[in-house]
Amino acid sequence: MSHETPESLENDGYRAQLAVYADRRVLLRSRQGTDMTASFPEIGTAALARLSADTGLDGELVVWERDRLAFERLQQRLARRGSGAAEAARQWPAHYVVFDLVYLGADLTGWPYERRRAALEALFTDHGLEAPLTLCPSTTDPAVARGWLEWTAAGVEGLCFKRLDEPYVGGARSWRKYKVRVTTEAVIGAVTGSLTAPRTVLLGRYDAAGRLQYAGRSTTLSQAVSCALVGVLAPPMGAHPWEGWTFSAGWGTQRTLEVVLVEPEVVIEVAVDVARNSAGRFRHPARPHRIRTDVGVAQVPLFGEAPASP
Repeated sequence: MSHETPESLENDGYRAQLAVYADRRVLLRSRQGTDMTASFPEIGTAALARLSADTGLDGELVVWERDRLAFERLQQRLARRGSGAAEAARQWPAHYVVFDLVYLGADLTGWPYERRRAALEALFTDHGLEAPLTLCPSTTDPAVARGWLEWTAAGVEGLCFKRLDEPYVGGARSWRKYKVRVTTEAVIGAVTGSLTAPRTVLLGRYDAAGRLQYAGRSTTLSQAVSCALVGVLAPPMGAHPWEGWTFSAGWGTQRTLEVVLVEPEVVIEVAVDVARNSAGRFRHPARPHRIRTDVGVAQVPLFGEAPASP
């Protein structure tokens, strides 16, 4: 670990750069260059009040709600401006978690990360920076880094690694990431494709009241898993709990998904990361591993239960 550090926690948020210019103008922009300043007025206000002119930071926007990082609140806030943005800031306040200092009266991008990190920590100390501006934890201690992985239930997705001697490279993915993934079980409630050639599976879990809730969708099935499901999946034997439901294809598209409902009696083991939306569903596609004929539907974790730590 002498040349690398788990630079930051991998959070469930938006990567963003924050700049305070010489004319006291503030700009908060996404990695793709989208201006997000008006959507998060509390961040701009804090930057003007506490940061010197000619300061440039790199970090991540997060919203904390009910003991977890709520990515869907960030999405809702991004579309708001003016009075709507001000009301959203009161209802779902954001934090800007800073993990790099790229400008402070001069360009610091050529400095090694170790030197930039020291300057960033001094900036927080000397200016008394506090929420909603937050310093991201950083360590070279493997034991500390492993301890951070216990925060997965709150929405921490893993760790980012940087070399201590590395300059800042804008627009390049020079960091290494470690994302926490766990294996768990879910019930197959529907498929895309057909019963003779399923392409993906729609996953369900029963809630405490005994209702089958939609938990998320898988990535494309491997040929082995797809073939194994043929002959195992069956049409509903009666009324299906998802009858009449519509499902979004999701992940950047508004397209409605064409699905085939199946009798919810087959359990599948999947690998998932820790990100969940406010409804308790997997926010990212699950990776199918194998059919669990040895696990009954009643043994599947309840809907909304947090995954076990790795």
